[in-house]
Amino acid sequence: MKKIENLRFVTLVSIVLAAALTRLLPHPFNFTPIGAMALFGGAYFSRKILAFAVPLAAMLLSDLVIGFHGSMVAVYGSFILIVAIGMGLLQKITPLRVMGGAVLSSVLFFLITNFAVWYGASFYPQNLAGLGACYLAGLQFYQQDFFGNLFLNTVMGDLFFSGLLFGAYELFNRKVLMPQAA
Repeated sequence: MKKIENLRFVTLVSIVLAAALTRLLPHPFNFTPIGAMALFGGAYFSRKILAFAVPLAAMLLSDLVIGFHGSMVAVYGSFILIVAIGMGLLQKITPLRVMGGAVLSSVLFFLITNFAVWYGASFYPQNLAGLGACYLAGLQFYQQDFFGNLFLNTVMGDLFFSGLLFGAYELFNRKVLMPQAA
């Protein structure tokens, strides 16, 4: 049984690290595995500390290579909240819950990171109208991109990579881990 647990742990870590490495490949802006890695870690790592530590470490390693962008407190803060969403929402993993978690993660990331832009920028008034203008500008930003804008790229990336990560692990679990446990 210990061998299966070790294999499960190595597989989970490998999937998260592989996802983080895809950030180094050419891709449309914001079409990345960030939200999926956090959801995946929250859903599958049984030890809470690892659920946060493994995806955060993978993201940090890839950020060291590609560079840090934007408000890192907002980016990493939203990442931590997405891990918590994975822990809560995905206690029972179903395709619908994974899709819902991916979309919720995208929205949360958008709201938090654009709030940080508004809060830290002098070109938006520091009132509700300024915050609304910042969110509207965030939706319109970079509209000529792959799915129309950066927010849609984030949603599509979170959905795609969530399907890939969760699907790959479930396939591995059924084909490799479950037969060994029997």
